[in-house]
Amino acid sequence: MQDQIRTVAVIGCGVIGASWTCLFLSRGLNVLIYDPAEGIRESFEEYLQVAWPALAASGSVEDVLAKNYKFIDNLESSLSEADFVQENGPERPEFKQALMETLDRYTRPGVVISSSSSGLPASGFVGRCQKDPSRILVGHPFNPPHLVPLVEVVPHPGTNTTTIRTAQEFYRSLGKKPILLRREVPGFVANRLQAAINSEAYSLISRGIVSAEDLDRAVTSGPGLRWALAGPFVMNSLGGGGGPNGFTQRIERLGPAIRGWEEDMLKHRFDWSEESVSVLKKEALKWLESLDWEGYNRKRDQMLVRLLELDSGTSSP
Repeated sequence: MQDQIRTVAVIGCGVIGASWTCLFLSRGLNVLIYDPAEGIRESFEEYLQVAWPALAASGSVEDVLAKNYKFIDNLESSLSEADFVQENGPERPEFKQALMETLDRYTRPGVVISSSSSGLPASGFVGRCQKDPSRILVGHPFNPPHLVPLVEVVPHPGTNTTTIRTAQEFYRSLGKKPILLRREVPGFVANRLQAAINSEAYSLISRGIVSAEDLDRAVTSGPGLRWALAGPFVMNSLGGGGGPNGFTQRIERLGPAIRGWEEDMLKHRFDWSEESVSVLKKEALKWLESLDWEGYNRKRDQMLVRLLELDSGTSSP
């Protein structure tokens, strides 16, 4: 069915929706954009102007493709044109429930409705859908979707297998690397991993162990470099001597020490108290207020393109 997807409806065109739209356009798709927010057209056009050079640098992308979008004012009357729906509304259960009810009612039978929900499982917002909630799932991208390949495909218990397969194949056709969650969990996988790292980072900073600047450097000059190559299981195996047995050897050799670190981490877990949050914000701003944010955005896009180019000739572990 992914071969029959020619027009995608992007519902909500904030940062995530705009990035999805840029990717869809670069792959030759027509895009219908719905977002009632004031000034959204101008905001998207600015985003497109910035994002398009990075997409063009990552492959043979014709500039004419960037024009294949239109903003729609009436969602109900336009949804019948869509072959796939990517929803990017606010992360509020009540809002998503009402929105999904509308999307389910007015899309054609069999059209996949995928939500960019960053942590709310689909079972939390499909309850009001009367037509066919089995074609709804979560397709959570890692930001920015137009450059980062990861997308988490998270079906709810009632999602049918055709929907799952169609979503996976469609995302692959865009150059994405979908992972399939076997069951729902709040926050999914990538954001839970991020949350775990962030929690320890917040603890270390709020306790005065390290500055925010040095903590960021510890990641970008240390494990972050390795994580761009492979995930924790492969890296654990390499750290244990390499090969399939490296993981077991590392667990046996370092397991007791790591368990001790984790016990200390749990003891000093960031508690989200008003005092801790106040200290965290103060320390973070010392670092963040010194940055050239426009330059960082450019650097991020350029580095992502270069990393993807380096990775294109190899298969991911």
